[in-house]
Amino acid sequence: MLPNVITLLRELIVLPSMSSPLSAFDQPNLDVIEKLAQWCESLGFRCEIMKVADGKANLIATLGAGNGGLVLSGHTDTVPFDAQKWTFDPFQLTEFEGKFYGLGTSDMKGFFALALTAAQQFVGKPLKRPLILLATCDEETTMAGAQALVDARQPHASRALIGEPTGLKPVRLHKGMMMEGIKIIGKSGHSSDPNLGNNALEAMHQVIGTLLNWRDELQQKHQHTGFIIPVPTLNLGHIHGGDNPNRICGECELHLDIRPLPTMKLKEIREELHFRVEQVLKEKGFKIEFSQLFSGIEAMETSKHADIVKITEKLTGYEAQSVAFGTEAPYLQQLGFETIILGAGDIDQAHQPDEFLALNRIQPMIDILTRLIAHYCLEDLK
Repeated sequence: MLPNVITLLRELIVLPSMSSPLSAFDQPNLDVIEKLAQWCESLGFRCEIMKVADGKANLIATLGAGNGGLVLSGHTDTVPFDAQKWTFDPFQLTEFEGKFYGLGTSDMKGFFALALTAAQQFVGKPLKRPLILLATCDEETTMAGAQALVDARQPHASRALIGEPTGLKPVRLHKGMMMEGIKIIGKSGHSSDPNLGNNALEAMHQVIGTLLNWRDELQQKHQHTGFIIPVPTLNLGHIHGGDNPNRICGECELHLDIRPLPTMKLKEIREELHFRVEQVLKEKGFKIEFSQLFSGIEAMETSKHADIVKITEKLTGYEAQSVAFGTEAPYLQQLGFETIILGAGDIDQAHQPDEFLALNRIQPMIDILTRLIAHYCLEDLK
């Protein structure tokens, strides 16, 4: 038998597993994966630890066998934290005024404690289809764990629930995300004679105009009423160029963020972005360098008519909605899973000091997971 759900949560929170693009903050997640595997094996799950990188791994734990079934999926990493802004110890589970505080309580180590508690009820029962617990690495940074699953084409199942924090409301839609850098290299020179150089800052001015016009085109062409902001967005987030007012700017760099709708593909967007920038500066003597600041997450949409959408709507009492943040759902969809996002935490708590999970969310989420497991793994499906 497993410890109670609070003990499970406490033992997960105490294990640091931050992921970050900065090596000073990046940590392995193996301690969390091995702890989850230990618990799963005690329940009779067959466990595979999939190495992704040094100190980084995924866990695929399977109870039962056969086709179809249900995946309960989450990521084991958290983001770094600002210690001076926390009232409580981020690595100790602290109960205070109806809330459990700790790094990852909401996003999203807490989900594993709830999922295991629900799964324990089915040990020894004659499952008709498998129950799979999936735990990944580096969701907060590179999505390397999710990509490794796609590359390996596993696990195999029909439906998946990702326990990201959604406030107990099912989510079937989210936008994609990509970040791109554009560097224009011209020629510096004394500002007294423009003929001495080729101004990269002026060239970037033309590029920005082109990008804003392109954004208007995208928003006219692509619209989805399922989102609060029903159009794709393109944000110019950072620019730097030149070094002195009396020098012609030799280099200028722009960083931007694009959030596409489910009808749009990142590869096509990136190709169109490059083409438009290159065309506006064609034969003007500039060198252009593009960089993928973040390669991106595809947008996702599960049909409102999908069985897992209808079931979770019935169980929660809420119509499936959209969110602005990205998840591993597009990767699970590539594996053929009908996917829903549903968790007990709140996204407002994610990446925040004094992150918490409300106590009154714990049992309702366990009940939802229990009924989903029974439906997809135990009962006869029509």
